[in-house]
Amino acid sequence: MSNTKEIRDRIRSVKDTQKIANAMYLISSTKMRKAKAGLDGTRPYFSALRQEMSRIFSYFEDVESKYFYPKDYKGPADKPDACLVITADKGLSGAYNANVITEVEKLLEINPETKLFVVGEYGRQYFLRHNIPIEQSFLYTAQNPTMQRAREICATLLEFYESGEADEIYIIYTDLKRDAGQSAECMRLLPFDREIFAVKRSKKREYEFWPDPKKVLENIVPGFLTGFIYSALVDSFCSEQSARMAAMSASNDNAQEIISSLSVEYNRLRQADITREITEVSAGAKAQRRKKALREELNEHR
Repeated sequence: MSNTKEIRDRIRSVKDTQKIANAMYLISSTKMRKAKAGLDGTRPYFSALRQEMSRIFSYFEDVESKYFYPKDYKGPADKPDACLVITADKGLSGAYNANVITEVEKLLEINPETKLFVVGEYGRQYFLRHNIPIEQSFLYTAQNPTMQRAREICATLLEFYESGEADEIYIIYTDLKRDAGQSAECMRLLPFDREIFAVKRSKKREYEFWPDPKKVLENIVPGFLTGFIYSALVDSFCSEQSARMAAMSASNDNAQEIISSLSVEYNRLRQADITREITEVSAGAKAQRRKKALREELNEHR
């Protein structure tokens, strides 16, 4: 059975852990707000790009582009050729990383030859441990998503796609829902489906695109793709922070339960010690009285 000193030390240790969990919760909350603010500041620009692409497809239905499926395309291919995988740099975030890895494994079951482009130290280490080849690993941290990093990733993927090494490129990231929930998503990154952008117009207006709609479209796509990748990086980062906040909150609650349980045990043992001490004092006093009475009795007989 533990003594009171051991229990006090255990309570102190749990409280220290609780302080760390609270600090990590606050840090994750701050990081998530900052990342969301950065994403919100760029949304108008990428929304304008999307609207421009929609305008092109709405008024020039026959325009062709290497970044889009043909107009008579009937459905996606069965085998993805490449995939951008976004994980975290570390754990302590619940099932965040495990959910992403699960989606990757599903994709590899469809096509074991899928080329992986990895963001995040957790994903890199996982694939290395399981001898899963990585086409390219982006060695900067996943903790600070920026537009510059999104451009670098976009340029790498476009070069891989335009060289003909991949007919389809997917992306696996974690989407943060409005209700603070999250889910790992697997989406096709390239080529785009033109039906997503086509919007029926009741009245057609005259637009002039120079030098031609196809060139304008292919000039817009890299910027739009960069915005999509940046959004996925930020969504994944915010999902990681949200998952870590949930994990730290649960850790804090568990620590509080442990402290309460240990406090009850400590009070019980402390009360037992006090009772024992009182009993010892009482027994000692009683023994002294008996000894005094015996001594007085002996003195009387003398």
